[in-house]
Amino acid sequence: MKVDVLLGLQWGDEGKGKVVDVLAPKYNVVARFQGGPNAGHTLEFEGRKHVLHQIPSGVFREGVDNVIGNGVVLDPVILRKEIEKLLDAGVDCKNCLSISKKAQLILPTHRLLDAAYEKSKGDKKIGSTLKGIGPTYQDKIARVGLRIGDILTKDFSQKYDRLVKHHESILKAYEFEYDLPELEKDFYAAIEFLKQYKFIESEYVINDYLKTEKSVLAEGAQGSLLDIDFGSYPFVTSSNTMTAGACTGLGVSPSRIGEVFGIFKAYCTRVGSGPFPTELNDETGEKLRKIGNEFGATTGRPRRCGWLDLPALKYAVMLNGVTQLYMMKADVLNDFKELKVCTDYKHEDGTINQELPYDLSTSTVEPIYRSFKGWDCDLEGIRDFDSLPVEVREYIDFIEEYVGVPVTLVSIGPDREATIIKEEVPA
Repeated sequence: MKVDVLLGLQWGDEGKGKVVDVLAPKYNVVARFQGGPNAGHTLEFEGRKHVLHQIPSGVFREGVDNVIGNGVVLDPVILRKEIEKLLDAGVDCKNCLSISKKAQLILPTHRLLDAAYEKSKGDKKIGSTLKGIGPTYQDKIARVGLRIGDILTKDFSQKYDRLVKHHESILKAYEFEYDLPELEKDFYAAIEFLKQYKFIESEYVINDYLKTEKSVLAEGAQGSLLDIDFGSYPFVTSSNTMTAGACTGLGVSPSRIGEVFGIFKAYCTRVGSGPFPTELNDETGEKLRKIGNEFGATTGRPRRCGWLDLPALKYAVMLNGVTQLYMMKADVLNDFKELKVCTDYKHEDGTINQELPYDLSTSTVEPIYRSFKGWDCDLEGIRDFDSLPVEVREYIDFIEEYVGVPVTLVSIGPDREATIIKEEVPA
């Protein structure tokens, strides 16, 4: 049995939550392998909208185990709120949610540090969600962080106080004002709340699932172009968002990876600062934002919008070993008579190719576009590939030829039912 991986191929917000929810009935286990509450996975079904931040998106499907892996950084306060919202929606995840003991804890002071660091950057802000993600990963790499398993130790309070003292010395240097006692009240209450849930050695559990022929879907957060190594550095997240991150974030070997489902929007969006070659700062970009309801699920910030960037998509496909492509939000392009996709970059020295420059944040590339006829019709109600307008199929055919990977799923609406699967997806 293999671990299938589902991840985003752009700058995040591709629609991973919806697709995990659609695929989850085919799997025994859904496991998050990186990121933290800066992720916002939106799911819609039965007339209701749900937003998850740390809990895997298989939680709404009966009989599916959900694992928060060791590669995740976890905010207990936000996790408690997530669980309580699920309870309000009639979903009790006490028996279907497990948390790796090796997942890093986000402390209140991590969030304060995040705000202090971001404020100090002035007009060079990276667009942090201020959830404490970066500082928590910093402590992990510095080998001073606290993990979920530490909650169960007798000297947790001493470990906590020691790390907080270190954080406060940094905050003092930044002359950052804060009220820690009030934040700590919620933190400790959430810690006690989480003790009701299963803390596990997730690397053993995941591999035992595979040994007993149980199917596992690894769920990524953010997007490939935000990867700490291969994204548009320094405007990136703090973890490895690639397929390789599923191995280190869950404790499975590379030989255990099966299908890699890569998700992309039929156009591009980005939240926060950073380079965006195909960004449209015009009426077309505003139209994409309005029709696509492009506002961050975690922060509510308006997303920057632009045409599909195929060189960047091909780059992400290469790095992840994508075996199947899923195209999301095709319905957002319903009202466009003409569409454009970027096929090449013209660099500052005049050369034209498909390669992302070493430092996309300081290099200027001019996108070279190819135009397509828009479908200019409503896709609502279509449920099979053959019924899609010829313009949609021509658009998909070009993408498939360009990146060399088949598009096997097309989303034409936010609801789980508004999903067209071209062929049976292996599980």
